[in-house]
Amino acid sequence: MHINPCLFVLARPPHQIVWNYERHTQFELDLHYSIRLAQLIANPLQFDINNAIDADFLKADILIEEPRRPIEWHWDELSRIFHIGTKNIPCAQVPRDVNEWAKAYLQHCNEVLSSPAPPARTRTYPADRIVLAPCTLVDMPNASLSQTLVGRSTSRSFSEQTISIEQVGILLYLTLGYLNERLGVQDTSRPDALGVRRSSPSGGGLNACEGYLYVRNVTGLAPGIYAYHPDAHALSPIRSLPDEPLGNLLCGQHFINPLPFGLFLTSRFDKLWWKYPHSRASRMAFVETGHVSQTFLTVATALGLDTWLTGALADREVEHLLGLEGACEQPLFFVGCGHGDGQVHCKELMALIDRQEVVS
Repeated sequence: MHINPCLFVLARPPHQIVWNYERHTQFELDLHYSIRLAQLIANPLQFDINNAIDADFLKADILIEEPRRPIEWHWDELSRIFHIGTKNIPCAQVPRDVNEWAKAYLQHCNEVLSSPAPPARTRTYPADRIVLAPCTLVDMPNASLSQTLVGRSTSRSFSEQTISIEQVGILLYLTLGYLNERLGVQDTSRPDALGVRRSSPSGGGLNACEGYLYVRNVTGLAPGIYAYHPDAHALSPIRSLPDEPLGNLLCGQHFINPLPFGLFLTSRFDKLWWKYPHSRASRMAFVETGHVSQTFLTVATALGLDTWLTGALADREVEHLLGLEGACEQPLFFVGCGHGDGQVHCKELMALIDRQEVVS
């Protein structure tokens, strides 16, 4: 007999919870069951089919008769649990045709809409906002899509040159704004509050991504941290810039310190939980953030700006900066843009590479 390798144990006093993250099943163990499981982990040969607890473990797939060959995995155990635990979400009945799917989907939507939708923001801000100038598609330079996609690259060498508030407004509107150009799109499966559309796709049309500006050198905006309101195309100042450089918030990537403008992208987990109460939806948070970041980079490139992006965040510090400690909204990514020489690597790294080549 063998212990199932796809288990983890949670301490929930006075019990332990054994979670089979491959099968999406949970079992609450009292003290007797917990002690017996510890004994079997130490020595699976102690298994006794006549022992009622052992028989329960076998029935629950906590114990398995044949050893399992684990999948090859070169990251840590936590990432493995996330990957396997968000696969193969159980479905009570898979629709057999499009009519069954439509009926099941409509029923699900009606059940979701019977509960209140999450609020527009997870926190309140002062009533005074900075309203950005209206943005229309004619404000964009005449750059072809193919030229923009080919021209997009990651730069790690930025200058102190400012960018304008008009450029920031265009970036925000086309990346996170609720597009006026799409107000006529109707979808009867969603309430009016969720009928707005962005330029990037969003799981369930929930628009779970939010944006927080890091403003260091933008004409028309004081340096600081701002929250973006996509419904009003406006900003709320949150706080002044921290004394520490931006690189400290991004895991020591100090080549980015001269960056004039950046955007912390967060995900509203509460929006996803509202419609999709299962672990698969956690993948969609990252997928949507990727869509939005790509849109930001594409628009910035079309505006003639160099771009940079990273998922390496000092999470605790960023959460504190944005006022999201312990919130159901969490930062996942950072994108930035400005002017520079377009070099992929900063001059300090290039100098080390050059010296290394000379020595070799």
